[in-house]
Amino acid sequence: MTGPWSAALGAALALVLSAPASAAGPQLPARAWLARSSPIVTADQAGRSVYVLRGDQARWDADGGDGGVLWSWSADGREELADLDPDTSWTNPSEAKLRELGGHRYLLATASGGLAAVIGYPGRSVYWAADTGSGNAHSIELLPDGNVAVAASTGGYVRLYAASLGPRATEHIQVSLPGAHGVHWDPDTRLLWALGSRELIALRVDGPSDDPGLTVVHRTALPTRQGHDLAAVAKSPGRLWVTTASAVYQYATRQRKFVTYPLQSRISAPDVKSIGDDPATGQILVARPEPGHSCAWCTSSLTLYQPDGRRTLLHGAMYKARWWTTGRK
Repeated sequence: MTGPWSAALGAALALVLSAPASAAGPQLPARAWLARSSPIVTADQAGRSVYVLRGDQARWDADGGDGGVLWSWSADGREELADLDPDTSWTNPSEAKLRELGGHRYLLATASGGLAAVIGYPGRSVYWAADTGSGNAHSIELLPDGNVAVAASTGGYVRLYAASLGPRATEHIQVSLPGAHGVHWDPDTRLLWALGSRELIALRVDGPSDDPGLTVVHRTALPTRQGHDLAAVAKSPGRLWVTTASAVYQYATRQRKFVTYPLQSRISAPDVKSIGDDPATGQILVARPEPGHSCAWCTSSLTLYQPDGRRTLLHGAMYKARWWTTGRK
């Protein structure tokens, strides 16, 4: 095997083989372990695009045709979204995640300019999209009934849109949450969890899908302020990753309390924009701002733990990055 893929595999193998013994991760031959690694999805503000990238490749070039980019999507130039003014509403893509509904897979994406969208994967058809306004749409979730939740940070709210009504449905119910940054549907508790600047809340979804309601059923104060990312812990069912301006936590949804977790002393760090563990391998993926980057809240490199490593998007300005999976394995 020769060419760019061979070089990329060699670089990725070097990262795995050079990992500290304390972070060795799954006890598999390096090639077998890499073959199990899930792809990575990232919201790249430099390219105004969402990229799905090879998880087993150490370096990607979105402009170089090196094979590392498996799939991409941007609102720019999409005629079917022209009515939502992507030039403005798609400014600073902020969220990207994969979900399934009715046997179909979807990219969920938001941008600080206000666009929130659910896009068919891999075909790119629009299931639903809306311009949520100037509240800084920061995270998005697709519910089992086909409706869509959006968290907006400066708007200070969580909205539940009746997206099941159609691709441009704007009917919604709204709950106040100052500094709302994250939103996640938990199938075990059947609650919508949302993260604000000072608290994590659990919301019950009431009513029919065409006229939904939201009720706050629990509130937990954050250990430190400025909550940012909220995601499921794939390898520990019943737990959520929670990041703040100063630390990374895990929260047990049944016990409704923050709990300790392996590698906490190494992983917990300030200003983590996103975090998640690969359900296939258990490897942990972290996005944090890169010192000296031209975008103060972006990075060109992602950090991996267990085993340790880095993944770099050349010329990138990544905000969040996640494993391109829908949940536990």
